[in-house]
Amino acid sequence: MTEAMAPTTAPDTPLRSLLFVPGDDEKKLAKASKSDADALIIDLEDSVSASHKEAARDITATHLQRNVGPEGPALWVRVNPLSTSLALNDLAAVVRYAPAGIMLPKIDGPEDLTTLTHHLDALEAAYGLARGSVKIIPVVTETPTAVLRLGELRHAELDRVYGFTWGAEDLSASLGAATNRRSDGRWADTYRLARSATLLAAAAAGVHAIETLYVDIADLEGLAIDSRDARAEGFTARIAIHPAQVGPINDAFTPSESELEQARRVVEAFGTGDTGVVALDGRMLDAPHLRQARHILSAARSAGIGRTSGRR
Repeated sequence: MTEAMAPTTAPDTPLRSLLFVPGDDEKKLAKASKSDADALIIDLEDSVSASHKEAARDITATHLQRNVGPEGPALWVRVNPLSTSLALNDLAAVVRYAPAGIMLPKIDGPEDLTTLTHHLDALEAAYGLARGSVKIIPVVTETPTAVLRLGELRHAELDRVYGFTWGAEDLSASLGAATNRRSDGRWADTYRLARSATLLAAAAAGVHAIETLYVDIADLEGLAIDSRDARAEGFTARIAIHPAQVGPINDAFTPSESELEQARRVVEAFGTGDTGVVALDGRMLDAPHLRQARHILSAARSAGIGRTSGRR
C-alpha cells in the first residue's frame, strides 16, 4: 500500500449505534453491513473461540479490504487484549485496510492506550495510512484495576480516542460474582458505580461515553426506554448485539424535533449579548442551560438530522 487511505468515517462523525458482529461469521458480517448501524464492531475477542481466532482474523481482514469506504457503517475491530500474544497479530492483519478504529478490551490503565497508540503509529507508517486515522475505543471497566484507575485516563494519550465504553460481564467474572444484577433486574451497586465512573471519566477526558449492551434482544421497548435514559444522563451512543436493536438505539440517541425546537428557543432567548440569566416560559435559565442547548444543536448538525440510516 503506497497511498494513504481514508478511514471509514470522519473523526468528527458522531456514532449512535455500534453493532457487534463475530469476526468469524461471514453471513452475519454480510447481514450487519446492510443494517442501519452507524458502526460495526467486528469482534476477534470474546465471540470467537480459541480454535477460530486465525480464521476470524483472515475473514475480518478480507471484509475490511472489500468494504472499507464511505458507504455503509463505519468498520471498527475489537482485537484481543494487549496482554495476549494475539493482539499484535490482530492489529497487523486489520490496520493495513484502514478500519475506522480499534476497540481495545480489558485495559488496566492509561499505559494500555499509550501502547496501542504506539502500535498504530508504526502500522500506519508501514501501511501508508494517514497518521492518527485509526481511532480507539477502550473498554474501561473489565478489570477491577481499570475501574479503580478510571480517573487516570484523562492523562492518557487521547488524540486517537473516540470514546470510552464499559462492560459488566468480564468485571463480574473477575470479581467471582454470581450475577451483576439485583433481584429487580437493575445493575448491582458495583456495576452502577463502574457505569457512572465511565460517564464521568469520559467527560473529564473530553471524549464520548458509550453505553454498554442491552442483553435482552427480544425486549425492544425496554431497550428504547433504557437508551433514552442513558442519553438523558450524558451517554452519546450504545452498543448493539443484534440488528433489531439498531433502530431503537438510533432513535433514542437522535435529538427529537421538539428537543431541537426548545434548544433553538433557549439560544435565541440568550441572543448575542452578554446576558447571564434569561427567563423563558416562566423558568430562569443560566449558562449551563445555554451550553446544553448549544450541545444539542451541534450534535444534531453533526449527525445530519433527517437521515434515515447510519450510512455515511
